[in-house]
Amino acid sequence: MSISIPALLILIVIAAVCGAIGKALAGSSRGGLIVSIALGFIGTLLGPWVAGMLKLPEPFMITIGGHPFPILWSIIGAALFVAVIHLISRRR
Repeated sequence: MSISIPALLILIVIAAVCGAIGKALAGSSRGGLIVSIALGFIGTLLGPWVAGMLKLPEPFMITIGGHPFPILWSIIGAALFVAVIHLISRRR
């Protein structure tokens, strides 16, 4: 599995945007660009998994360098991840 440098940079930018939107939806303002990128990629793993468990389709999927990136589920997955982190961290 290989990906070109321009495609990787585009995926990182898209992940940052998805992570920032997910962070905003969950009500978090902490963290910067690196946190948003990480949340975007975590959302890319978590969101489609949740959608698969609920048997929901992916309405907005883009392909960059031959690799699919689920935009909507990345945002939802990032928001869910931030919400869970907030729930865990506030109970302590």
